[in-house]
Amino acid sequence: MFDRETQVVDCRHGMGIGRGGGLAQRGTLSETGRPDVIALAMSPGRRHITKPICEITYGMRRENIQVSVMVLNSGSGIPDSGLKSGSFGIRPEEIEQIRRHKLAVIHLGNIRDHVVRKARSILEQVDIPAIVVCQIPVDFEDFAEAGIKTRLVKPKNADILTKGTVMEIVTGITRGETCPRDKLNELVKDVRTIMQPTLNN
Repeated sequence: MFDRETQVVDCRHGMGIGRGGGLAQRGTLSETGRPDVIALAMSPGRRHITKPICEITYGMRRENIQVSVMVLNSGSGIPDSGLKSGSFGIRPEEIEQIRRHKLAVIHLGNIRDHVVRKARSILEQVDIPAIVVCQIPVDFEDFAEAGIKTRLVKPKNADILTKGTVMEIVTGITRGETCPRDKLNELVKDVRTIMQPTLNN
């Protein structure tokens, strides 16, 4: 008799076309048996390192939360930027994969404008609640000013541009570095609060 819940994870859809450290490579998806939570990571590169997403995922799975992991194919740069390092984008098949889940944990970086615009680009297309995980301190007002629905602050002048809603924000998680235990605990607590009606089913 084991005292833990078994989780079966299909790791991973697609071989990946970029370098990401281990299995977390660009354009890949590992799906869990039950589509509860999906953790989204930006595609890897010199500035976009996926390391914390594996720790974040492990931390949630250790608490018996079913988590799929997607590393976006075009997740670097900023939306519509044309940067040489790559421009952020999300493919129709990625949108469909995200939509199958009940909650998205979106792992972003350390530039406020990039964090807000990337979150908006994703939530414009998927009608699910989201937790934004990033390094830079941001708040609900930053997202609301960009037309993103949030749990606490409404966009001004009814300029709501998203279907999905930012429910919580966990800051202080740095790309390429070990995720602090207290931040993992904060994230797990937020996930459980949002998912409570469905986690026990």
